[in-house]
Amino acid sequence: MKTDSSKKSYSYKEAGVDIVAGNSLVEAIKPLAAATRRSGADADLGGFGAIFDPKAAGFKDPLLVSATDGVGTKLKIAIDMNRHDMVGIDLVAMCVNDLVVQGAEPLFFLDYFATGGLDVAAARDIVAGIAEGCKQAGCALIGGETAEMPGMYAKGDYDLAGFTVGAVERDQLLKADSLKAGDVLLGLTSSGLHSNGFSLVRRLVADFNLDYADPAPFDSSRSLGDALIAPTRIYVKSCLEAIRAGHILALSHITGGGLFENIPRVLPKNLKAEINAKAWPLPPLFKWLAEIGNIAPRELATTFNCGLGMVVVVDAENVAAATAMLEAAGETVYPLGELAHREDGEEQVVISELEETWQS
Repeated sequence: MKTDSSKKSYSYKEAGVDIVAGNSLVEAIKPLAAATRRSGADADLGGFGAIFDPKAAGFKDPLLVSATDGVGTKLKIAIDMNRHDMVGIDLVAMCVNDLVVQGAEPLFFLDYFATGGLDVAAARDIVAGIAEGCKQAGCALIGGETAEMPGMYAKGDYDLAGFTVGAVERDQLLKADSLKAGDVLLGLTSSGLHSNGFSLVRRLVADFNLDYADPAPFDSSRSLGDALIAPTRIYVKSCLEAIRAGHILALSHITGGGLFENIPRVLPKNLKAEINAKAWPLPPLFKWLAEIGNIAPRELATTFNCGLGMVVVVDAENVAAATAMLEAAGETVYPLGELAHREDGEEQVVISELEETWQS
């Protein structure tokens, strides 16, 4: 079929999709993915699929555990700041932290990056962050998808999604039925907001005419934007070590819904978590949010992690050993309270002295 030189000739690039740029990105990120290789994963980027061998990774009778997540509207702050090097860590963290709560070791990760028009430099920064997150979690970045979709996203906008698969030996799976009254709750500190509550944060920034480039009102050593987009902490290696040592009974990743919504996800219905708000310091970032937004303590603890990115349940006899192991792995640990019997109609999370402590 011949083209007619008298008529306009259309092309995919003219419509907004640049295949050459896409190929350039694949070549640019191959070394980043290669740096995340681990036992069981040997495939290169560019194929139609990747193979992982759990036996080569040392598993004998594994159960596979999967998780998928995104970064949410935190991306809008990164886009507004033109800072794309850290949100990839968030993407990995939000997925792999959901695996370790079941005792699973993350094995591999895949990403989905969608944009209206491909900016190779920005995309490479994003994937560099994903690769860094994978290295922190000990999993291999084995593939993904880059989608250029003109008309779906405004210029410069993009979205990210991640998918990860992990494995746990059948007899090491963390289960709610192992928990009992008297078990102790430990809190592991967060690195900031992590990846939740940003629709509210962005609303406050807009309503109070704040600038991401200005010094943070709660930390003059860095800009407001840098403080807000600090990447989510990855708890995989520290928690796996303590799990395999037999010190951890359950884990709750504190994401959207905060302390009130996430802790019940790992508890049996007959137990409740009793926590004292004085057990850990509310970080200045969260105090500032509460002040500027006139946010009630209960709302704060249902929207944000409030300084605790992971809650750990341990047997009372293992508190000292678990704390020592987690601290040696770099975590800051606070004893929060304990599990107790729950009567019908009672809440599964009770935070005592919440209003008195956070409104003082």
